Amino acid sequence: MTLNKQVLKDKEGNGLGVFLPMDEYEKIIEQLEELEDIKSYDEAIKSQEETVPLREAIKERKQQDG
Repeated sequence: MTLNKQVLKDKEGNGLGVFLPMDEYEKIIEQLEELEDIKSYDEAIKSQEETVPLREAIKERKQQDG
C-alpha cells in the first residue's frame, strides 16, 4: 500500500505526527483489526482450550439468564 502521508514537524525538524487522507486511515485501521483477529485466533489455537459453537453458547447463556 502506498501512503499519501504528510509528516508534521516542529521548528527544529523533529517529526510530530502524520497526516493521512481518511480513506487511507480507514484502510490501515481495517488491516490492523484483521491482524488482531488473526493474532487472537492463533492464540486460541495455541491455548487448546475447549471451544463451544456460537449457537450453543447463546443457548446456554439464555438458559442462565432465565
